[in-house]
Amino acid sequence: MAREFPLTPEIVETVSTHYRKLSGEIPTSEAVESILRMRAAEPQSMRGQPPIVWDRAEGCNVFDAQGNMWLDFSSGVLITNAGHGHPSVVEAIRRQIDGPLLTTYCFPNMPRIRLVERLASLAPRPDYKVFLLCTGGESTECALKLMRTHGLRSGGSHKSVIVSFDDAFHGRTMGAQQLGGTPSGKRWIKNLDPEIVHVPFPDGFRCEDTSFGLFESTLTSRNIEPRNVAGVIAETYQGVGPNFMPKTYAQELRRWCDRHGALLCFDEVQAGLGRCGTLWGFELYDTVPDLFCLGKGISSSLPLSAVVGRPDVMDLYGPNEMTSTHSGNPVCCAAALANIETILAEKLIDNAARLGPVLKRELAAIKNEFPRVVGFAPAEGLVGGLLAVRPGTKDPNYDLAWDVVNGCFRRGLLMFAPVGVGGGCIKIAPPLRITEEALLEGCAVLRETFRELTGH
Repeated sequence: MAREFPLTPEIVETVSTHYRKLSGEIPTSEAVESILRMRAAEPQSMRGQPPIVWDRAEGCNVFDAQGNMWLDFSSGVLITNAGHGHPSVVEAIRRQIDGPLLTTYCFPNMPRIRLVERLASLAPRPDYKVFLLCTGGESTECALKLMRTHGLRSGGSHKSVIVSFDDAFHGRTMGAQQLGGTPSGKRWIKNLDPEIVHVPFPDGFRCEDTSFGLFESTLTSRNIEPRNVAGVIAETYQGVGPNFMPKTYAQELRRWCDRHGALLCFDEVQAGLGRCGTLWGFELYDTVPDLFCLGKGISSSLPLSAVVGRPDVMDLYGPNEMTSTHSGNPVCCAAALANIETILAEKLIDNAARLGPVLKRELAAIKNEFPRVVGFAPAEGLVGGLLAVRPGTKDPNYDLAWDVVNGCFRRGLLMFAPVGVGGGCIKIAPPLRITEEALLEGCAVLRETFRELTGH
């Protein structure tokens, strides 16, 4: 079980920069009191993050009510691509609330109409359609349903296999967790779907064989005939790293799916809307999927997700056969529209592309300085990771990763708890509007924390 961050207030060294301000005790006594009240009413699964009670958040900063300010390297959890509390997003939400129009179920509303039109206009093919949902997990569940339905209708009862990847994460609902590649996440499911299978992800670190031949040989070893595969789903980058597949691998995968009549779906919940320095993360691969899933950064604020894809696939279900209670919620859609236009108008994707090499360089420098305890430092655009390992191995070192996150928190740099295989990944994902100065300051805090913890 993951460790809880301590609630014992400790005096921290005063920090006062343009991006970070801390003084006195962290966590504050007020935060401790509030968190204890929360813990009395919530399950312990909600206890896993650093003990700050967010009071407000603006741009790349998070504030508590006592005047402390953290530089945010989390974007919530890769949500606030446009930055926290962007005025355009706030104003769009305010206008919609003042209508007032807060919900419409599946009855049409203008923000929903405008949003699906805008997303369709940005899709890689002009005829792609858009289905709005609430969460990333809901979008991957929908993709699973569409891939399998398409397979059964196009190839008969045997064309029902869905291929995913080891170490994948696609959400926490039943279908999404079965698509996921972490065994511990689905131990509670008694009857696992035998036709959801997993192959190694070619990250070049844990899986050193990055050839597409491994995909094919793995299916052969599991007695999966290509003609029976209905679809393949892959995170554009695996959240556990972030792990990216080689471009040539992605292109071979596209050709393989075309050859065997399988749908290709990219889970863009983390990667979409500029995170990778491209509008869609899969643009890194020069590859177009049949379906892709969106969430998190789609609104930089409120709960919203989407599935975007080929019209023949998106139209597999008739009226009222594929719906969601809060699909196209007008307030969420208004926020998403403002967010998308802000990201484009303020050239935040260009900023992510420009700062991507800076982040990659800084993380590589940390890995080179601490080669025995940092095994892997992948990054593209404004998402990166430091994989803490036990010296001389590739085994994840959760305790070190946790200590780094905790140490950075007490220096004014905010990240979420370690993720990935064995909890060894320290994830870096600031809002896309971050400046180079702020990015370098945050990386310097990471380096300082590693030095303290390793004695270097």
